[in-house]
Amino acid sequence: MKFAVIVFPGSNCDMDLYYAIKDGIKEQVELVSYKETSLDGYDGILIPGGFSYGDYLRSGAIASHAPIIEEVKRFADLGKPILGICNGFQILTEIGLLPGTLINNRQNRFICEDVELIVKNEATTFTNKYKKNESITLPVAHGEGRYYCDNKTLQELKENNQIIFEYTSDINGSVGRIAGITNKKKNVLGMMPHPERAIELILGSKDGLKLFQSMIENMKIEVQS
Repeated sequence: MKFAVIVFPGSNCDMDLYYAIKDGIKEQVELVSYKETSLDGYDGILIPGGFSYGDYLRSGAIASHAPIIEEVKRFADLGKPILGICNGFQILTEIGLLPGTLINNRQNRFICEDVELIVKNEATTFTNKYKKNESITLPVAHGEGRYYCDNKTLQELKENNQIIFEYTSDINGSVGRIAGITNKKKNVLGMMPHPERAIELILGSKDGLKLFQSMIENMKIEVQS
């Protein structure tokens, strides 16, 4: 299996993701520039955290117009897995692959700490190595990580089991304490916490590793079937 880590000007978690794939699950991975226009040859797409284009407009808004984005959308339409973390989550909402948006934290300041999450849906490409309602700890680092959607969208997310991770406490004012959601097809996941920073004990936690292990297991099953 081969992963692409999309790199925008300002991405700063690209190498964390690169090594999570290379060393964590020992699969092929390459950094791919935002200027590219093809994702042929890749089995999974990873959009890292950081501050694309300096976040000088809404976070992720300028990145949503990069040359690679039309190919990311095509990749999603094909049903292939796409994971966006932090700024990657913001970009996925900006390009319409995920509903809702990310706005300033309620406390209106950057937060950087380890947080406890609950796995709300373990039956996805990204989470089947976890147990339902399993408690995990991952780091967050964001100033614009407050998930927002209207009541109708929130109801749809609940009815379609698209809420994948919830914070156990109200860390930033997110609607429903939402930390991560998928699209309806469940092949696109956006999340604010950073699983790539929790793949070995020397980092303080291995709770993020099972997310990448889930992805690779499902990708291999789909190739064989």
